[in-house]
Amino acid sequence: MSEQSGRSLIEVIGVMAIAGIMTVSALGVYNMIRANQVRTIASAELKQIAENTKILMEMRNSYSGLSVDYLIKAGALKSDRAPLGGVGWSVGPTSDASGFEIRLVDLTSGECEYFATSRPTWAASVVVNGFPVGVTDGCFDSDTNQVTFVVE
Repeated sequence: MSEQSGRSLIEVIGVMAIAGIMTVSALGVYNMIRANQVRTIASAELKQIAENTKILMEMRNSYSGLSVDYLIKAGALKSDRAPLGGVGWSVGPTSDASGFEIRLVDLTSGECEYFATSRPTWAASVVVNGFPVGVTDGCFDSDTNQVTFVVE
């Protein structure tokens, strides 16, 4: 009588299933870490934009005429690429021109919730989809969220 060594088909399928579960879990963790990294980098870029804008405009005592194009021409921005979200982002004066707003558009619900819950210290207030943070959650489940940072 001869003995055969080796694995049965069931054992091989079991090992492959475990490997698949571990791979899917690792990819989920990687995606979460990557999203947090992108948000952290965007926060740093937004802070730098706010600081550069304040330095550039503070001598005028007014933020009228402020725009992304103006900041690029003045050397405060390198390009018109949005720090996060869609291409339609903007920088402009508040209604009385005593401060300015940085508006990000086409944010995912995760990006929106990140900025709504971790309000930056450099912003006087944060407005999510037209509502001040704290009044309502305000973030949509789609990729159409808009977050405005008001700097005074």
